[in-house]
Amino acid sequence: MVSIIFNSVCHRTVVVGVYTISNGMNKLVDFLKDVRVELSKVNWPTRNQTIQYTLVVIGLSLALAIFLGGLDFAFQLGLNKFIIR
Repeated sequence: MVSIIFNSVCHRTVVVGVYTISNGMNKLVDFLKDVRVELSKVNWPTRNQTIQYTLVVIGLSLALAIFLGGLDFAFQLGLNKFIIR
């Protein structure tokens, strides 16, 4: 009697597990299809625009690094001269 109950419980668990995996795969496939549709609607930049934007980001990053490095140097100089001695 115990084995019959165990078999029926295991059988139901397997069926529910297969249903969940199958349902999850369908949701995943639907999601990926929707992603593809949405990506086709995107207005992608041209190659030249991408290069220009990249150069702007690199230039601004370098300018900010130089500015912050200058501030760091100035504060270090001030601390060493007036406070730390």
